[in-house]
This record gives sequence, structure tokens and C-alpha cells, in this order.
Amino acid sequence: MKTIEIIGYKRANLGKAESKKIRDKAYVPCVLYGGREQIHFESPMILFRDLIYTPDAAFVLLNIEGDEYKAILQDIQFHPVSELILHADFLELNESKPIKMSIPVKFHGNSPGVQRGGRIQVKTSRVKVKSLPGDMPESIDVDISKLDLGKSVRISDLSIGNYTILDNPRLTLASVNIPRGLKEADTEEAPAGQSAEA
Repeated sequence: MKTIEIIGYKRANLGKAESKKIRDKAYVPCVLYGGREQIHFESPMILFRDLIYTPDAAFVLLNIEGDEYKAILQDIQFHPVSELILHADFLELNESKPIKMSIPVKFHGNSPGVQRGGRIQVKTSRVKVKSLPGDMPESIDVDISKLDLGKSVRISDLSIGNYTILDNPRLTLASVNIPRGLKEADTEEAPAGQSAEA
């Protein structure tokens, strides 16, 4: 799992008015919990770009005035109109305690259904995973090399490592749709085949 560093500065004052001042200078009000004590801090908003505007998952190395903490982004709040980051919650990692993360699904292999003219449709791009920090995968790799026309791959079809996928095992990850042209061709061929047999 890759790690992104975020620099923070401890907050002396809390409250809505102080949080607004922090956001006005393009910083994000943050809190780190899960350790010995909660730490309230602020961090430059630009440092969140590689953490939230990406399909990848990552751990976070928080450097708060020289003290370093390994964490994950647990929750983030956005303004409903401007999409400005309003607040971020970080959870400090403990190597002996399991965590939950949203992990991207990545597909690989050549689908026979696609080679025959089908189109692969991704139904789920991320799944929720629970594991110890050291076992958390960067991505969930899905092999579609046996996926034929009209077939699907579900969570229950995956080989799971030292982690648990919390989503429903019947959840479809991807399927190969049969194009209308192929459906029409099959329909036209069926009566001809029947008359030939007759």
C-alpha cells in the first residue's frame, strides 16, 4: 500500500468560527483519533489532492509539527455546492487492530466474450475491505480471462487473501453484455437452423 504524507499544524482554538478562518486560508480542519489522545490540527488543502482525487487507496503519514503518525482517512466532509473540504477525520493505525477501507477493483485478462464482440460493463469499482493494516491490499484484482458473453463475475468468485470483503458475496463486479447486433443475428439464425433440421 502506498503512503501519502500530509503535513499538519496543531490547532489552538476549536469551534465553527475558527474552522471557517482555517478554510478561508485554504487549510482543512482535521482531527486524528485512535491513539492515546485526539489531536486537532489543520493542514493545507492542496495536500489532499493526491489522497481524495484519485481512484487508488493509500495510507497516510501525518507529520504534525515533527511528530509522525501512520493513519488512514476515515471520513471527509465536503460543502454540498462548492465541493470545498470542510473537515477530515483520520484514524491512527495500530498494526494489531483491523481497519476498514474502500479498495479499488482492477480487472485484468482478455475476456473471450469481449473478443467475440461483447462489451464489458463494470458494475462495482470499489469494495469495502477489512484486515490488519499489514494485510490491506492496494487493489482487488479480478481475472476476466474466462468471462464469456452474458456471463458475470461476483465477489463470491474471488480468491480472498488475508482480508475480508464486507460487501455482499453476490454483488456483481463486472459482466459481458451481448450487443444488440449479436442478439439479432442469433434470433435470425435460430429459425433457419430449425427448418434445416426439419
